[in-house]
Amino acid sequence: MSAEIICVGTELLLGNIVNTNVQYLAQQLADLGIPHYYQSVVGDNPERLQQVIKVAQSRASILIFTGGLGPTPDDLTTETIANLFDTPLLERPEIVRDIAEKFAQRRRQMTPNNRKQALLPEGAEILPNPSGTAPGMIWQPQKDLTILTFPGVPSEMRRMWEETAVPYLKSQGWGEHIIYSRLLKFWGIGESALASKVASFFELQNPTVAPYAMEGSVKLRVSARADSEASAIQLIKPVAKQLQEIAGLDYVGADEATLASVVGELLRDRGETLSVAESCTGGGLGAMLTEIPGSSAYFRGGVITYSNVVKTSLLGVSQEILAQLGAVSEPVAQQMALGVKEKLDSSWSLSITGIAGPEGGSAYKPVGLVYIGLAAPDDSVEIFEYRFGEARDRATIRYISACHALDRLRRKLLSDS
Repeated sequence: MSAEIICVGTELLLGNIVNTNVQYLAQQLADLGIPHYYQSVVGDNPERLQQVIKVAQSRASILIFTGGLGPTPDDLTTETIANLFDTPLLERPEIVRDIAEKFAQRRRQMTPNNRKQALLPEGAEILPNPSGTAPGMIWQPQKDLTILTFPGVPSEMRRMWEETAVPYLKSQGWGEHIIYSRLLKFWGIGESALASKVASFFELQNPTVAPYAMEGSVKLRVSARADSEASAIQLIKPVAKQLQEIAGLDYVGADEATLASVVGELLRDRGETLSVAESCTGGGLGAMLTEIPGSSAYFRGGVITYSNVVKTSLLGVSQEILAQLGAVSEPVAQQMALGVKEKLDSSWSLSITGIAGPEGGSAYKPVGLVYIGLAAPDDSVEIFEYRFGEARDRATIRYISACHALDRLRRKLLSDS
């Protein structure tokens, strides 16, 4: 017994709008504890929509539709569903009155094509739309199959879901359990490497563990099905603890935690401060740090030394080293870190210099070459070299450079504690 989401609209297939409805409904189904294994997006075409419905009804007992309930000829969801189940459409007078009243409130005249929105399959219940003119329906065309339809407008869909659909589903015995998840975040380890360490956990049934890879990071979602959030948390807690212990320093945090927020907590706990000197990241590292509320307690500030003139005049980087080795080099990263640390009088400092591309690389110094400097309270400096490769674009290189800098400081703070 599961639900399937079917989103209707050629504009979704063309990428003209972002499909936020499917994300919202997926989260809502999890909150109700309703299993959900498939999602489909189909254009405004009755034949293809019928094909999608036939497949969906063979594997799900609740079909949730968004989109295609408007008054125009390409709004075919209700008509297509009725035709598939060989059921006539009937005009509902109460819907006609509701639409007419809404037009009158807006001092507009209802047009004839809006009557199309009052057509529902015989036997279907009205799913009211308090905000718009397109109602949905709740219909059981056959045993063990429930269909719910919603307009594509997110605000209308959400209100209809919360006010009518959720109470209905609960009255039918759904929602007695919930699915609760925790998202564990890791940095500095690849998906395959982490997966090999925790492979046995992927066989668990409740809670379940599933990996997700993103640029530079890996996530493990631990989900439990239970009769309450408190019970689900108790199921998840021992599994999450074991995963953290196995990952060691590669584990960053859970749920809303970020590299920047974790570094901030560590600095705050130690009563220490941080400053940054950035070249190729252009302020991206500082932006990550200042996104955290209260970061002024430990983040002194930063200097964007994009040109060599600024590197020498503000941070005291040697002109001779710049001439001999170039801005993207270990000594420059070291002097940038020490220069900003002294200038802003911080306990720690980070520096980043590199070639973000797409131009500026060479055989000796390719695009993606980045040096990160980490200066400690005793003025010792560690330098880390990364070669991210020309396959990554400029924005990605800048982003992961800033993340790696934060991760290096995070690991150092944890190791020293």
